[in-house]
Amino acid sequence: MLTEISYKAASQHFRSGDYTSSLVTINRLLEVQKDARTYTLLARTLKQLGHKAEAAQSFQLAAELGGQHADDNLIDAIKLNFEIGEKDKALALANRILPKLTRDPELAFIVASTLVERGEARIARVFKTLLIRSKELPHMLLGARISLNTWDMFDPSDIETARVLLSRIPNSQPVRLMYLTFSREHSKYDAIERHQPIIDAELASGETDFVRMDGTFFNLHWTGNEHLNQLARSNTPRFSPEMTAIRHQMPHTWGDKIRVGYLSSDLFDKHATMKLIRRVFELHDRDRFEVTLFCHTDPKMLATNEANREEWGNVVTVRDLSDEEIVAEIRSRNIDILVDLKGHTIGTRNTVFNMQAAPIQVAWLGFPGSTVNVDLDYAVGDKYVLPDSSKPHYYEKFCRLPETYQPNDPVNRPLAKPMTRKEVGLPEDAFIYGSFNANRKITPQMLDMWADIVKSTPNGILWILTNNAESRMNIQKKLVAAGVPAKRIFFMTKMQFEHHLNRIPLADLGLDTYPVNGHTTTSEMLWAGLPVLTYKGTNFASRVSQSLLHAIGLPELIAEDENDYVRLAVEFGKNPEQLKPLRQRLEDNRLKSPLFDDERFTLHLETAYETMVERAKNGLKPDHIDVACLPARSGPFMEKSD
Repeated sequence: MLTEISYKAASQHFRSGDYTSSLVTINRLLEVQKDARTYTLLARTLKQLGHKAEAAQSFQLAAELGGQHADDNLIDAIKLNFEIGEKDKALALANRILPKLTRDPELAFIVASTLVERGEARIARVFKTLLIRSKELPHMLLGARISLNTWDMFDPSDIETARVLLSRIPNSQPVRLMYLTFSREHSKYDAIERHQPIIDAELASGETDFVRMDGTFFNLHWTGNEHLNQLARSNTPRFSPEMTAIRHQMPHTWGDKIRVGYLSSDLFDKHATMKLIRRVFELHDRDRFEVTLFCHTDPKMLATNEANREEWGNVVTVRDLSDEEIVAEIRSRNIDILVDLKGHTIGTRNTVFNMQAAPIQVAWLGFPGSTVNVDLDYAVGDKYVLPDSSKPHYYEKFCRLPETYQPNDPVNRPLAKPMTRKEVGLPEDAFIYGSFNANRKITPQMLDMWADIVKSTPNGILWILTNNAESRMNIQKKLVAAGVPAKRIFFMTKMQFEHHLNRIPLADLGLDTYPVNGHTTTSEMLWAGLPVLTYKGTNFASRVSQSLLHAIGLPELIAEDENDYVRLAVEFGKNPEQLKPLRQRLEDNRLKSPLFDDERFTLHLETAYETMVERAKNGLKPDHIDVACLPARSGPFMEKSD
């Protein structure tokens, strides 16, 4: 008896569970009849038989043939492609039904997760609200991840995203950490003071596993504990020591010059990192070093650049390349030392370092701590930010420069120009304590200390830079509750760098933050002539100002602890004449101390690079390096009058 070849027969086989007979019938039917309905049945049959890739293709063909179920078929094709790992294909198909994406949480999850993996979380933000309101936990968690990956957008709705998620999973400490991250971003001290003690109690009980889900960068802002800093790794790629062994065993051809590659998304003159490192790029000895900048900078930021980047090195644009393509580009140039200038900060491409990109891989400047889970040989620092006691908390070996780990470009930044307090609305007769750091660095504990300081200084006021209106309101509310009259609290907003630099000297004393100090911010205050008060830290991020103050010759401004910090600040406020010799020393040292001497710094850095290469050439594994200090200068390293 011949098998009937018809859609009806194939459908009956399918409904009875005889998928093999259904497939045979459909294949014969397609020889004479190719329509959307038949391809849809073929797709459903192939899916039942476990042939998901073929089923996805059949659903796509059915969709392309049209009909009232075309969108449904396309959705099934998208979902199957995502399920089998064909995420780029799923994303391409999803672009055909954009209006549906913002209404279907499952489709939104597929598209958004693919975008996040590709480093395009900003585009994925359009799906954040839909995902967080979904009843499916993976959807909600992805919505939260999108918020975290775009934290720098300062969107207040991110706090609500985290709050809703925490209300649904109230015992999840990782979610609580996320809520705290956004609360710090907007200075929501009520939330911080309610939820941080819960985290602290968990840690006191010996429970630390949840810290592994914390963002490495965010973790620094609530703890100076190096062990906890090392645990946090939610936003890091996978890494194993075997990767390092493979990389070190790979053949490499060394040249007459050392080929140094810098990987960064900050390669434009307005970025804070470039205000530090630009002159080092320009000063590298081209007779001994070949410098390549692997640039993945946002084109919008590059459009603001006014510098000649050709003076920095050979610029290779890798923004639109995959990690594999970037590695191939690096290897094609036979780079000896690849330097990560980003660490775990936003915009990083540090996954490249876990793909055996170069024989020597180094972390420097971009991240104040161990770049956990990333295959790096050395972390560049100095004896202040990387003391021996920190070695157990780093996978990287220490490369300690002799005077400071932080360069500071003295050539391409102007000196501050005089202006009056009246011009910015400050009282002439007050003692002004200035804070120029990002608001996320101002913890409730710092505000409590600042409140004690200003209340103990008869004519003291606080002058605080704020990122947004919400932070300004929350900071004032916290200070007023601590007994500081509102009339003694002044705020400033961000402005163009040159204008910002001009206003800094109007303060009498800069107040540093903990556990994350000012980095570029502290060096800007010192460059502008403002003394900065800090206290000794417990990890890299909280020791930065200590390093900078030693490098400028002002160790008196490093307090022993919190109590000493408050004591010294009040003492200066009550006796402002004590600051005059410190200001004078700052003025005298600016153009002769190591902090702003980039010629001297570059020589130290190049010695470090030469030591790394010499070890590698001799088949030696990376080990701790302490670079010897050059003889002290006998006079200024430059003259500057502008």
